[in-house]
Amino acid sequence: MGTDTVRTEAADEAAGRRREQRGWYFYDWACSVYSTSVLTVFLGPYLTSVAEEAADADGFVHPLGIPVRAGSFFAYSVSLSVIVAVLVMPLVGAAADRTGRKKPLLAAAAYTGAAATTAMFLLDGDRYLLGGFLLVVANAAQSVAMMLYNAYLPQIAPPEERDAVSSRGWAFGYASGSLMLIVNLVLYLAHDSFGVSESTAVRICLASAGLWWGAWALIPLRRLRDRRSGSDQGAKQAGGAMGFRQLAATLRDMRRHPLTLAFLLAYLIYNDGIQTVISQASIYGSEELGLGQSTLIGAVLLVQLLAVAGALGMGRLARIYGAKRTILGSLVAWTVTLAAGYFLPAGAPVWFFVLAAGIGLVLGGSQALSRSLFSHLVPPGKEAEYFSAYELSDRGMSWLGPLLFGLTYQLTGSYRDAIISLVAFFIIGFVLLARVPVRRAIGDAGNPVPTTI
Repeated sequence: MGTDTVRTEAADEAAGRRREQRGWYFYDWACSVYSTSVLTVFLGPYLTSVAEEAADADGFVHPLGIPVRAGSFFAYSVSLSVIVAVLVMPLVGAAADRTGRKKPLLAAAAYTGAAATTAMFLLDGDRYLLGGFLLVVANAAQSVAMMLYNAYLPQIAPPEERDAVSSRGWAFGYASGSLMLIVNLVLYLAHDSFGVSESTAVRICLASAGLWWGAWALIPLRRLRDRRSGSDQGAKQAGGAMGFRQLAATLRDMRRHPLTLAFLLAYLIYNDGIQTVISQASIYGSEELGLGQSTLIGAVLLVQLLAVAGALGMGRLARIYGAKRTILGSLVAWTVTLAAGYFLPAGAPVWFFVLAAGIGLVLGGSQALSRSLFSHLVPPGKEAEYFSAYELSDRGMSWLGPLLFGLTYQLTGSYRDAIISLVAFFIIGFVLLARVPVRRAIGDAGNPVPTTI
């Protein structure tokens, strides 16, 4: 084979890889609107108001005859969606690795979630049960889809490109979330000018996220391609178990790769801290600092916008210093940010925006580089199976941080003490990650070791 032919084939392969990577980015662009506009901003308060409309004189609703405070219905629905995802993800991950056909499964999960989100337009009056059902379906489908989406990363990017590719994916997602959040906030805040009620405006915002998700998902589904698993033995093992049995089989397999498991434990700890800061920062702002809803929504938008720059900037730092060192640096930044948050004066929105800026700059990069680093630690042919465990660490174990936050507040009566307690997750995560020899871990997993990691 001539040199020119080899060069042509290499160029064609690189061009095909770039095209597939660009398609991959667009799934983050498609689905992140759900996380931002639906889960973070609109659905919680609105579904709570719908449940309150259906509540009895004592403030309880009765799904399946179980008395539930209307104000707790949203939180319980989110928890139920996590349980459903925990049951489904290992099964879907095993099927993806066994068949090598991730794309049909990704399409099924994505359009199930998009359809459920679009159907949230029907949540008027006292239809709280419908709202809870749609939330469970959409949230579980989003978790399954993200597991499959993440599993493509080691297949579409060689080791030296993964930090940058993962960071660009997160940046696409945050940019999309920011864009649609701006559009939704304009409709919500000026709903009278558009001739719709506040309730209708919220339902339009919810449904628009589903339509956006479904429309933009067409691009990755056209560009991504399926690959047969390179590990027939692993595929057979994956196909022989179901649900929790499959998760147990995956964890048993991980015991043969203890350094991969050690990284996953570190990620579980510090990511729980990240997720808790995201979910509880608005409560800290409203209850401890006395800030209004418009300030809190503006802070959410600022986080989204700066997370784009943060993800891309930390991706560049990883090329110079390596993903592990950059993640460790971000955990130090998280600790400093929380410490600063403890001393924020009440009734001072400017300083809350400064805190939001600090969170935004480290948020996207922390998550993007963790994903790319984990992709190096996955044995070939077991991408979806291992990323199901990764996604469970991301979503299924996110109750520890809120529990610590709630217990600290219960014991001290201070949200400042509650927010500073979360520093423990970043310190412990830092220590555990620092102890992981990532080069040896990558080699033990059977993958090539990048020059800079």
